[in-house]
Amino acid sequence: MVELNWRYRHTVLTLCMLAFFVTYFARLAISPVVPFVTADFGVSNTAVGVALSGMWLAYGLSQFPSGILADRFGERRVILVAVGGTTVASLLLALAPVFPAFVLIAFLLGLVAGLHYAVATTLLSRTFDDLGTAVGLHSIGGPLAGLVAPIAAAWVGVRYGWRPGVALAALVGVPIFVIFAWRVRPTEPRRPDQSMRDRLRLGPLVELLSRPSVLLPLAIATIGTYVAQGVISFLPTFLVDFRGYSPSFAGGVFSAFFVVRAAAQVGIGRLSDRAGRDGAIGMAMLSGALGAAGFVALPGYVGLAVAVLLAGFGSSFFSAIDPRFMDAMSEAERGAGFGLVRTVYTVIGSAGSVGVGLTADLFGWAVSFGVLAGLFGVAFLVIAGNALLGTGY
Repeated sequence: MVELNWRYRHTVLTLCMLAFFVTYFARLAISPVVPFVTADFGVSNTAVGVALSGMWLAYGLSQFPSGILADRFGERRVILVAVGGTTVASLLLALAPVFPAFVLIAFLLGLVAGLHYAVATTLLSRTFDDLGTAVGLHSIGGPLAGLVAPIAAAWVGVRYGWRPGVALAALVGVPIFVIFAWRVRPTEPRRPDQSMRDRLRLGPLVELLSRPSVLLPLAIATIGTYVAQGVISFLPTFLVDFRGYSPSFAGGVFSAFFVVRAAAQVGIGRLSDRAGRDGAIGMAMLSGALGAAGFVALPGYVGLAVAVLLAGFGSSFFSAIDPRFMDAMSEAERGAGFGLVRTVYTVIGSAGSVGVGLTADLFGWAVSFGVLAGLFGVAFLVIAGNALLGTGY
């Protein structure tokens, strides 16, 4: 671990969290205005789901090269590209003249936003011993964006249209880019002289992914990401179409969901440091299954509140499972290795957006969210079975 003074280490952690806030804000600002997007372009939920899945697919695809780029050029440069690129892409998305352009720019938005997370996690692994806690604190940037973005985008979308709502990300992106560039020192690359071709050799990549200690959490992370992406993409629309709430109220509930995630990210990360990764992951998966089912089955405002609490806790599993991947890798492997596993589980999990939209169009919202509950349940059974069998993976 690099020796840094306490104050600077926590400055880095805070600014990484704020950078994550920007990249998450830009993506979340779209979900609350989906009804306005479908009306403006005259497209279906499935079509918008394709656009959102494309965005999350691109977000996943850029995780692996982000780790390689950080090893080559240093984490600071890559994070700055992520924040600056996200800001520009948000403005371009708000100006999309036709739906195909909207789809393409959403893909580009995911591509640049995806450069941040794996690189920031690797940077934190160099500066903190309690990685689960640090990752949990860093991950608060996502729920904080979830607190602000849905309410702000929904409010602006109702009054001024979806385009200004999407463009809000630029208002937070510019100042955070400037502060990060000012306060975070250049970082020393891990492998500045190794060629990209060497880093992309297939053999070592296959070996890494085939390790049981990586493969098992990878399967769980993939399932969990699919569910989380589906909920994040369509929860506001579900609340409007299925439960009959107003767009503004649905945006408020969506924000409450992310408030729960903000607290749970830190709690689950700290729990994973103290009591073990798998116990924390299993608790999250079971809670998520109950929460997704509760959105459909629990009536009234009280039932909705219970579902939000359970689902928000469940979707915060990342702060336990990402350190689990780090535990399974050597320090030299973490840059590209963690980026690789992030690419795999976010790319496959990105199908959650189109999957939820398509299932809702074909079978209704109750079936769509019921499927999500079942998938979280499967992930819980996998992690519980592994613990009961005592495999050691």
